[in-house]
Amino acid sequence: MSFLFRLSIASLAMLSITTSAQRLDTKLVPIAKGWSKNQINDVIFRHNSLISHGAAQFGAFYDENGKLVLVKRKLGTAVQSRAWLIRPSQYTGDIKDAHKSISIAVDGAGYLHVVWNKHNSRLQYCRSRSPGSLELSDQMPMTGDLENRVTYPELYQLPGGDLIFLYRDGSSGNGNLVMNRYDVKTAKWFRVQRNMIDGESTRNAYWQAFVDQQGTIHLSWVWRETPDVISNHDVCYAKSIDNGKTWQKTTGEKYRLPITAASAEYVQHIPEKSDLINQT
Repeated sequence: MSFLFRLSIASLAMLSITTSAQRLDTKLVPIAKGWSKNQINDVIFRHNSLISHGAAQFGAFYDENGKLVLVKRKLGTAVQSRAWLIRPSQYTGDIKDAHKSISIAVDGAGYLHVVWNKHNSRLQYCRSRSPGSLELSDQMPMTGDLENRVTYPELYQLPGGDLIFLYRDGSSGNGNLVMNRYDVKTAKWFRVQRNMIDGESTRNAYWQAFVDQQGTIHLSWVWRETPDVISNHDVCYAKSIDNGKTWQKTTGEKYRLPITAASAEYVQHIPEKSDLINQT
């Protein structure tokens, strides 16, 4: 059984999917009312809205007043409304800007990490006060560097329990990809890549990432030449087998960082004005 977090018009809901060779069964379970006048709670580039760790499952969303709300349930229980613990946090977001989605992850020690409300703005980050808790700490920096113009926050857990955090430093059409890593043993963040994909002050990459079961980080992106979405073009690829330290092409050839438009591996050449949306 797998689970997909979705926002319905009236409420935040859990979509439970059971598959077999013959059928696809779906069950929609309301959890609580959430903001639904735009896509901020389920925008396509959001990572992640629903995660599982140990015996628990966690979710996050904005309610109708912009309050950041956390939810939690015990895995193995029936997927029903009363199974969820709902905890509004002390934080809010600008829900009128659909870019400012929430990203959550749980580290190997069980602490919940939350980043929210980001669109060319200062990093807003905190974590739970204790393992498994929905009580959040005060806001804090990660590394304290390149944290004033953050967009597209993405938290991912690595197989060993560490986390990685990807975000854009800069603005549309003029930004670079930054990557941090959280060391669960020391409970501290450190910089892995300051400028992994370089827009060379003329463009920026809109990316998507995925961490597989072996810990390989897969990254694909489109280039955007100007603030206008019509300037998106091409699909590129890179992967890392050492937690983001080095990157390579599908051929195994190592990239010389930062990756630029000239050095990138192109999966598919797609010209501008092809209705290619942000991210891949």
